[in-house]
Amino acid sequence: MSNPLLMLGLPKGSLEESTIALFAKAGWKITKGSRSYKPSIDDPELDGRFVRAQEISRYVEQGFFDCGLTGYDWILENNSDVVEVCDLIYSKATALKSRWVLCVKEDSPVKTVEDLQGKRIATELVNVTKKYLADKGVDAQVEFSWGATEVKVPDLVDAIADITETGSSLRANNLRIVDTMFYTNTKLIANKQAWENPEKRAKIECIAMLLQAALDANGKVGLKMNLPKSNISKVIEALPALRKPTISQLSDAAWVAVETIVDERVVREIVPTLKANGAEGIVEYPLNKIIA
Repeated sequence: MSNPLLMLGLPKGSLEESTIALFAKAGWKITKGSRSYKPSIDDPELDGRFVRAQEISRYVEQGFFDCGLTGYDWILENNSDVVEVCDLIYSKATALKSRWVLCVKEDSPVKTVEDLQGKRIATELVNVTKKYLADKGVDAQVEFSWGATEVKVPDLVDAIADITETGSSLRANNLRIVDTMFYTNTKLIANKQAWENPEKRAKIECIAMLLQAALDANGKVGLKMNLPKSNISKVIEALPALRKPTISQLSDAAWVAVETIVDERVVREIVPTLKANGAEGIVEYPLNKIIA
């Protein structure tokens, strides 16, 4: 058996299950044992390892991985010299970008970044936080946090730099955001030497295209129906289509078939309008990928 074409770095931890689900929608089945970091991928051209997202950009830069999925935050933190192939905006909880924020307790006297002068800050993102504060002209002590960062203020530190998607965890811990440092999301990255290899680059670009297509399909469904030709304009006006709908002539010259892609949440709102305009045989179906 020949060696796989690509070695792929996959994020272990909070993004693990959502990453496996994303690859499944894109067409790759990834399976792993509960204690194993080496997955099985149903593609002879791919091999991979699950490691912490914090480490993936370093391993990609060093060439252990040809490509991998990690956060933009960890590319910055590791100062990794890699190719950023594409953005993949997904996470454990939402399909939104996350942000790194500076936080204090709700009753803290700290109101601005400048008020952190001489203070003590805990974070997992030490290098980026130090640079951010330096750029603001603030001299503060930044220390590494191994986790549970929210509970360290105000007893152990004056403030924290932490990542948030919705802010719910911060609110639950009675924390107040002082400033947003930057936004981050998952990226597909590649080793520079692998990117220069035509065969590897083609495979990486294929993975990027299909992963993006799977994300683009989230929240979308296909919708098809038959309707009287005389009502086409009214029905098209009611359809908030991703693209112009496909219209096909049926064997009955007075009828056409219409097929389109819409947001799943609007189907319940437009079906009564479609029915009122004579649509029949309305079928809604799920989508795995939308390739532009």
